Amino acid sequence: MNEIKLLKRCLDRLRKSIKSPGLWGLIFTIILIFNFWAKPALTQQPVTITALINAGEVPYWKKLIVEDFEKENPGIHLEIIEAPNATDLTENLYTSAFILGDSPYDLIYMDVIWTGKFAAAGWLLDLSDRMSENGLKAFMDKDVEAGRYKGKLYRIPLRSDAGMLYYRTDLLEKIGAKPPETFEELINISQQLQEKKATPWGYVWQGAQYEGLPAMFVEILEGFGGFWVNPETNEVGLDKSEAIQAVEFLRRVIDKGISPPGVTTYREEEARRLFVNGKSAFLRNWPYVWASAQEEDSEVKGKIGIKPMVHLPSAKGGACLGGWGMGIAKSSKHPEEAWKAIQYFTSKAVQKRFTLETGNMSSRRELFADPEIIAKYPHYPRLQTMVESAVLRPPIAQYAQASDILQRYLNAALSNRSLSAEKMMKSAANQTRRLLGTT
Repeated sequence: MNEIKLLKRCLDRLRKSIKSPGLWGLIFTIILIFNFWAKPALTQQPVTITALINAGEVPYWKKLIVEDFEKENPGIHLEIIEAPNATDLTENLYTSAFILGDSPYDLIYMDVIWTGKFAAAGWLLDLSDRMSENGLKAFMDKDVEAGRYKGKLYRIPLRSDAGMLYYRTDLLEKIGAKPPETFEELINISQQLQEKKATPWGYVWQGAQYEGLPAMFVEILEGFGGFWVNPETNEVGLDKSEAIQAVEFLRRVIDKGISPPGVTTYREEEARRLFVNGKSAFLRNWPYVWASAQEEDSEVKGKIGIKPMVHLPSAKGGACLGGWGMGIAKSSKHPEEAWKAIQYFTSKAVQKRFTLETGNMSSRRELFADPEIIAKYPHYPRLQTMVESAVLRPPIAQYAQASDILQRYLNAALSNRSLSAEKMMKSAANQTRRLLGTT
């Protein structure tokens, strides 16, 4: 009501001062347009889009992404919801939300292994027409491949990840050894160092019953020339000779005391701590370990190197592809705003800033050669080679169930040496075939 009175007083003053009826009509029209159309548009509340982000990443997102994004896009408010750090719990949150109805999340921050499941269930928006093949060439091929399901694109890569073998350069120099290329070389070097009391353990890795176990195992499997599931044919390779050899290798390093007996309960952090505290010569883990290994209280600062996983002389080493990307919920009421956010997140400038601050691997190809990044992280160019030769966990809709089967039987075979590795893997293979309907 006050606004109407104020407008009336202004109009009265204008009427007295303006003699031309035509000019008065034009001004009156402009005022009406502003008051009833432009003014509401200017005062309209921004659209809110939501994203579920792992708790450990939330501070970086808020500091490096959210504030600047909202400055550049004043009509969009990005709400970050904190998710558990455990990826399986985050996946369960997404699944529950989708099953119960419309997802409360517009942006779907996804691990590489979720694309098939979420896309097959019809929970994701097809992004195939939103980014050209030329635009996708800016990202690593394997990261793009992990975002496809049945030929369609559902996930744009943000940050990459790949499993690798860390080694102690100072310990290898002591015995005049080169970094191992084969399984036998890894065993021999470990035993030499242990005999000289240079290290309590030779090799630490992830053996607990959780998603990290299949991630580790696909690298060993690749090194023996085997495979888990062929996504094109649904053929299962867990009971083939190559897979049995892979299990026997892991049992062997435990039996020989190269790996600690408790390794079958280790996740990433348990293994990392042993290595960073100078208790192991070799470590299988992810790129994030590098930054912690260079901290002042690290026993291995300036004494580590990285390489792809070891393999048979007749095979090749493989790095399990990890990493995260962003999709859009099919139920989102703001898909255009969500797409603007993805374009911003994946831009070169934002990716570079995030990499420099966090040490995480970007998915953008050109940043692996960025001088500023290399100056801070000299190992960065080597990571590109590992991602380019990475191994994908099977991109199948039933991945979560297939992973659970492998976790249970593989952990049992590693934890209880009285069990036959061959029988355990045959059971895992048969259950996987029943899951896929190929029995």
